[in-house]
Amino acid sequence: MEVENPREINANLIDAENLNDSLFDGDEENTGAEQIRNEVNGNYPASSINEAKLHAKAKRRLRKNSSRDSGRGDSVSDNGENARGVLPTSPKIKLMDRKSRTGKGRGLPKKGGAGGKGVWGTPGQVYDVEEVDVRDPNYEEDQESCVYETTVLPLDENAFEKSVTPIMQEYFEHGDTNEVAEMLKDLNLGEMKSGLPVLAVSLALEGKASHREMTSKLLHDLCGTVLSVEDLLASFDKLLQELPELVLDTPKAPQLVGQFIARAVGDGILKRSYMESYKGTVDCEYARAALNRATILLTMSRGGRSRIDSVWGTGGGQQPVKNLVKEIDMLLKEFVLSGDVSEAERCLQELEVPHFHHELVYEAVLMVLEANGDTTYKMMLQLLELLCKSGIITLDQMKRGYDRIYHEIPDINLDVPNAYSVLERFVEDCFKAGIISKPIRDQCPSRGRKRFVSEGDGGRLKFESY
Repeated sequence: MEVENPREINANLIDAENLNDSLFDGDEENTGAEQIRNEVNGNYPASSINEAKLHAKAKRRLRKNSSRDSGRGDSVSDNGENARGVLPTSPKIKLMDRKSRTGKGRGLPKKGGAGGKGVWGTPGQVYDVEEVDVRDPNYEEDQESCVYETTVLPLDENAFEKSVTPIMQEYFEHGDTNEVAEMLKDLNLGEMKSGLPVLAVSLALEGKASHREMTSKLLHDLCGTVLSVEDLLASFDKLLQELPELVLDTPKAPQLVGQFIARAVGDGILKRSYMESYKGTVDCEYARAALNRATILLTMSRGGRSRIDSVWGTGGGQQPVKNLVKEIDMLLKEFVLSGDVSEAERCLQELEVPHFHHELVYEAVLMVLEANGDTTYKMMLQLLELLCKSGIITLDQMKRGYDRIYHEIPDINLDVPNAYSVLERFVEDCFKAGIISKPIRDQCPSRGRKRFVSEGDGGRLKFESY
């Protein structure tokens, strides 16, 4: 067996540990056999051993740092410095980053936002109709022809009143029977269909004549679509039974219900035999009065062969202008005689012509100009002040009434010589009372004033022609 040279053994040991530096420093050459023999046998000096341990520890630290930073693409030199000059970052930040680690991409979410948990799909995605699997154990032949519909439970008495009352109140505002029919079709009235005319008539009894006219038209339009003839018969029977309770709120309920019955017969939604079936069988005096009222109205209208269109009168904007002018003129004359402001206010509201209130302003100012004493002057000022502060007559209607007076004052002055002076004083008082605004007051026309002429006239007054 050959024995290797001690120098070769020493060189192999140094290469195995990847040591590039010499274990011993200094410029002296160790060529002695004793030193070689100590190296082979492992007998190193204490200082050399400590120095070797420090070198090995430093290299292990370098290898550990270089392996940790290898995944980031940063190389570390032997002296521990970063080769690129960039400080290493924490690996946790990179792991939590959703951006591309290769530096590519636009930073958009993966799969267009349709790849997360609980996500239905990309925005705007349309799914195909799911086909029925015939091999499914739960498959039934009638499953394909099934039609699913929304079931609406029928309304009870409390829910019926809460649902239908707002519909009727809105109808009194817009007057569109088709809209009411569409809204009622969405409700499952069920057995409460006969209660619809009862509720409508009860609300109309507490309202105005125009509301009763609208209710009669609604019953005529709903008959055959939402209501049947049997429902109307049952509803009018219930109305006659509830008359003792309706009289408590509306003393004229028997006469008004009789007019509803007569109008229904005239419109063709009730038969004349309906009243004949009650002959001799009515014990309630209120029901008897209602049926008698209906019979008299039908007798007066040619035996009931024609429709009773004017049973509620012609109210609101349907009245002719001449009739409205007469009504307003009578209203003002009665107010001058009685002095009851509340009665005049009630009569004006019953006319239901808010667009024609400028006529009252015009007639009131005209009566002030034509009056001789101050009584009419003060009463009209009081009436206009009350109507303006209560909001019955708006500022727009007030302006239109005064504009008409301003436009016709030259003609009025022909009959009333002092019309200009009275108008100026009345307009000023109306402005102080808050009835009119400053622009309306400033538009008031004024006639020419008396003035002195030149000094040569001796101080005589000269009247201007106007």
